[in-house]
Amino acid sequence: MQAVFLDKGTFSDGIDLPAPTGISDYITYDDTASDPELIIERSKDAEIIIANKVKISADVISRLPNLKLIQLTATGMDNVDQDACDKHGVTLYNVAGYAVKSVPEHTFMLMLSAMRAGLHYHNKAIDGTWQDDGNFCLLDIPLIDLEDKTLGIIGVGTIGKRVTEIARAFGMTVLWAEHQGRTPRSDDYTAFDDVLARSDVLSLHCPLNEHTKHLINKDTLAKMAKKPLIVNVARGGVVDSQALTDAVKNEQIIGYASDVFEQEPIVDNDPLLSIAHHPRVIFSPHNAWGSKSAQETLWQILSKQVAEFISQH
Repeated sequence: MQAVFLDKGTFSDGIDLPAPTGISDYITYDDTASDPELIIERSKDAEIIIANKVKISADVISRLPNLKLIQLTATGMDNVDQDACDKHGVTLYNVAGYAVKSVPEHTFMLMLSAMRAGLHYHNKAIDGTWQDDGNFCLLDIPLIDLEDKTLGIIGVGTIGKRVTEIARAFGMTVLWAEHQGRTPRSDDYTAFDDVLARSDVLSLHCPLNEHTKHLINKDTLAKMAKKPLIVNVARGGVVDSQALTDAVKNEQIIGYASDVFEQEPIVDNDPLLSIAHHPRVIFSPHNAWGSKSAQETLWQILSKQVAEFISQH
């Protein structure tokens, strides 16, 4: 089968990405803008599209009569029109389970950096501030331990459960949030509003959908009685960026650590950039998923899926 990989450049240099078994004609592009005409031009002969975050609309799918499979190199599928895939008989695959080490570890990198003001102190150690102070240590921003703190988790899938394990190793109490507005399904879960009120740190791991769009907003932020740190490794759209920015500036919460943004790459007018130098704010460019081992595992899973699809067709 013929296949095209539209955004191979989303993987790190040096990661081996051989064509899956069964692909006879394989074309790769480092990047493909979400321009329908460009996508169609590059994919017109392909039976398989491999892509990460390229937006593939209903119009694009309808104009690619040879297309049989869209294989995403990610778990989230909100960039592809799934109804159009069903209508035109195009199979849509994602890849799950490849970042169960990478994302939880990145979550704690962000969490610890914010709670201990890591970037703030790194800069003070090298910009002359520490030397000017003259003391053997500099402690102008309090360092906050994770032990004995309460971590609220919104989105209790494989990654949320691994974050739970790590948090308990730090000596944290963990609360699993039930879906907003629902009675907890079991004793393992806590009502959504109670989690907001009781958490010292709130970690987001839920998918972006109609129920979670701007789940963290002016109203839910107002329920956070302990002024928590919020960590977002879910999707940027789960958080109302303006409301979050205002909450940091107004000291409703102590900080924000995020790997994801409503538009990616982050746009110049994103309000979050106005708090970028806050001592308890740290951003990363949507790379929590991308440890070397996670990328290699992802490609192994993807290659097996594609090979099995080809063998059945």
